[in-house]
Amino acid sequence: MICSSTNTLPLTEAYQAFLDEVTQAGLLVPLGVRGVYGYNGVFEGVLQAFDRLVTRRAAHIQADVMRLPGVLSREHYLKTSHIENFPDLMGSVHSFMGRDREHMGMLSKRESGEEWTQDLAPSQLMLTPACCYPLYPTATGTLTSAGRTVDLLSQVFRHEPSIDPCRLQIFRQREFVRLGSAEQALDHRRQWIELGRDILAEVGLAVEIVLANDPFFGRGGRVMAASQKEQDLKHEFTFAVATAEKPTAIASTNCHMDYFGKAFDIKLPNGEAAHSACIGFGLERITLALFKHHGFDPDSWPYEVKNALEL
Repeated sequence: MICSSTNTLPLTEAYQAFLDEVTQAGLLVPLGVRGVYGYNGVFEGVLQAFDRLVTRRAAHIQADVMRLPGVLSREHYLKTSHIENFPDLMGSVHSFMGRDREHMGMLSKRESGEEWTQDLAPSQLMLTPACCYPLYPTATGTLTSAGRTVDLLSQVFRHEPSIDPCRLQIFRQREFVRLGSAEQALDHRRQWIELGRDILAEVGLAVEIVLANDPFFGRGGRVMAASQKEQDLKHEFTFAVATAEKPTAIASTNCHMDYFGKAFDIKLPNGEAAHSACIGFGLERITLALFKHHGFDPDSWPYEVKNALEL
């Protein structure tokens, strides 16, 4: 069941129409900034139900469980190339670190309409750009021959304000990350392409899996995006949420090769850098897809979907 037809509207109108629907239904609570919302109990209940479904379906993997904050060490962040590749998406945590005189000066600027944020200084923290980033510094050292699989959940920040309710600035990712040999990483990706599609199909979301690339910044980014596609590193699970004209990626798989292994000195028993791969579920996007596809009242959803979600 589709709540309303926005498929023939221009993209911006389709996004606005869907945003109006979900906010008027109370599912999203606008907080004054594009891409930042609160969630009512109905929305949160469905999101948590889907998260529990993922836990049940992945129980056989026996992954180590880690629940992470939405911030990471600036030192660790700078060991990655995120600042080179995605400067437009990053978020840095700044705080006031002065004394009374500097505080009075900052308050005076605020009162006079000047730019008071210039009196803030960078802290030791960055906002997490992807759920798996804080994991890798904890894995420095030598893995066993079996490698390691980790079940992660955290808040993620990306500075891309949008009227598309699926394109949030802060959102939750559920990830399963594999650290090990190249073969172990590729096998993890293969298994999760199948399992991820099955989990989404179980709740009525028939996704299309497409070869994709990350939104690398600048001219050099086009080359990197092309290379990422050529090497078959990223696949997105897409579904028509706001509009069929531009389906939304509600989950994705990524092969990082030995990028994080080298950056954080994670080694295989033979001394080579470990490879990694992951699947990430965008929990808010999946929840929005469920409401769009099945309607705004979960009590009226198909029995099979409610049964899968244990609603």
